[in-house]
Amino acid sequence: MKNQENNQFLGTEKISKLLFKFSIPCILSLLISSLYNIVDQIFIGNSELGYLGNAATGVVYPITIIAVAFAWAFGDGAAAYLSLCQGRQDTENAHKSIGNSILITFIISIIFLILGFIFKDQLLYLFGASSQSIGLARDYYTIILAAIPVYMLGNSMNAVIRADGSPGFSMATTAVGAIINIILDPIFIFTFHLGIKGAAYATIIGQIATLILSLIYYTKTKTFKLCKESFKIDFQNFQNVIKLGISTFITQMSIVIISLVCNIMLAKYGAQSKYGSDIPIAVIGITMKVFSIVINIIVGIILGAQPILGYNYGAKNIKRVKETFKKVVSISLIVGIVSTIIFELCPSVIIKIFGTNEELYMEFAVLTFRLFLMLVTLTCLIKLTSIFFQAVGEPFKAAAVSLARDIIFFVPLVIILPKYYGIQGALIAAPIADVLGMIVTIILISNFFKNLTPSEEETSSSYLKPSKKGVIITIARMHGSQGKAIGELVAQKLNIPYYYKEVTALAAEESGLAQEFISDINRSQDHLHDLYLTTSPVKYAIAAQEKIIKKIAQEGSCVIVGRAADYVLRDNPDVLKIFIYAPQDYRVKNIVEMYHDTPTKALKNINKSDKNRASYYQTISGQTWGKVDNYDLCIDSRIGKQATANLICEYIKMLKK
Repeated sequence: MKNQENNQFLGTEKISKLLFKFSIPCILSLLISSLYNIVDQIFIGNSELGYLGNAATGVVYPITIIAVAFAWAFGDGAAAYLSLCQGRQDTENAHKSIGNSILITFIISIIFLILGFIFKDQLLYLFGASSQSIGLARDYYTIILAAIPVYMLGNSMNAVIRADGSPGFSMATTAVGAIINIILDPIFIFTFHLGIKGAAYATIIGQIATLILSLIYYTKTKTFKLCKESFKIDFQNFQNVIKLGISTFITQMSIVIISLVCNIMLAKYGAQSKYGSDIPIAVIGITMKVFSIVINIIVGIILGAQPILGYNYGAKNIKRVKETFKKVVSISLIVGIVSTIIFELCPSVIIKIFGTNEELYMEFAVLTFRLFLMLVTLTCLIKLTSIFFQAVGEPFKAAAVSLARDIIFFVPLVIILPKYYGIQGALIAAPIADVLGMIVTIILISNFFKNLTPSEEETSSSYLKPSKKGVIITIARMHGSQGKAIGELVAQKLNIPYYYKEVTALAAEESGLAQEFISDINRSQDHLHDLYLTTSPVKYAIAAQEKIIKKIAQEGSCVIVGRAADYVLRDNPDVLKIFIYAPQDYRVKNIVEMYHDTPTKALKNINKSDKNRASYYQTISGQTWGKVDNYDLCIDSRIGKQATANLICEYIKMLKK
């Protein structure tokens, strides 16, 4: 939380300087990760195995992505949940979620290993193996699959290391594995003449090194400690990890779907062409991995911009949000255009790095680079915009941008176009999907910026109110139970300050974030509200809000309505935690009278509001909103506002006796 509370420099420092500071480490980390996927192909392609060896690794690659989809989902989910637990100083749930993540990753890896061996040939043929490449694919796949638990655990644990405040160590674990792979590949392939098996052995030894370093780190973690209890499966706790990691899983599985469909169509229509089925599979594997280098540079740039965008979006500093976005787009355009020039003018230079000079192979490789990567600049902008939406707390739009290009457009196109244009149809599916995806991207980003409004300061109520030492009353309430009005009555009767909107006004002054942004945290229209609460701008707002609630409590006796104040002040001995509830029909009636809604609309608003409050409370505290055990006093407000307020005051008098 401390880091989140001291981020005002993100709203004042020169943007180019901030981008350099944050983006360079991200880019380096991602490029190091890319080495794992590329090194084997380079050495295999330059060995006697040639393009058949690369075809074999290309067939196995999507299968490993399925494994890493689970590993990253559990790892990223546990890392995000650890960050939330750090904010609320919840060490109990932190170590359990991480222990469960490790255990369930291991269990899934064993299941994956068993099923992978049982259905070995079916999977390899499904992902594009031919009668010529199946032998090599089996050799490579068998060794890689045997070490899949190591691979999955290493990837899962690495994300938690970053969240524990050691991004440098996290990068080092991956770098060491990649370097070992680079060193051992030529030794095993050329010196020991192990061929494709040598490439597989080099890969898994690198993965083992990464896992060993991760395990060493876990013995000296900063914010959590694992014990036997950590590995006792707690499905309720692990649900939080799954919810926070699901977006990563969807992203990785979309890559699998793209690879699967692409490989199937290239193998099918390649067999009907002069190239055969193996050359297209080998070439597309190389193309995708070269393409991943470009995309990782773009992802590194926008990931570095995330804290800048998140903070300034929360502060409603629209000018800086737009300026940051423009700078990132400008840099990405340069990267994309330079890449396109290289791919179009001299693709053979890149292709020859991966060996094999056969005429048909080179012909198809040049064709693939020039057609498939023709509009790589648009792909860069689409990926950039997707992550931009995550940074500003719009996960639904982020998913829409990403899935539109990859799943909605590319997959159908790569199936349909080859029927009319042969194997070239599969290649031109990518640039057409880029154009269509870019149209969706432009529409969404244009509407987003069009609807952005600068902050409107509210200063009349944004002052701390002096008080006397005494009880601090926190009121949580169901929507429509009249909790706000009851809280105000209690404050009047006890002659103490009342805080509701004042909390957000003070938090805005404290943090530099916009009051309306902080106020609207629980009014999000997004369908992914749980994920929304974990985005950078919302984390900043939550941290600012918690800090000001504690500051208010230091002033003395008062009433604070909402904002999980009961949990924020849980260690304060003067706090009285109250929950106001009422039957649904009573609350619907109140909403209809207050806002002149129809009963149907009132019920819908009640359900939505209560769901968002529960989600917010769970995110802040890890506890269940409205659960009796979390409060000192729970009152059914249908007895009336005055009666409820009187009851609370009487209860306080009884406590003083």
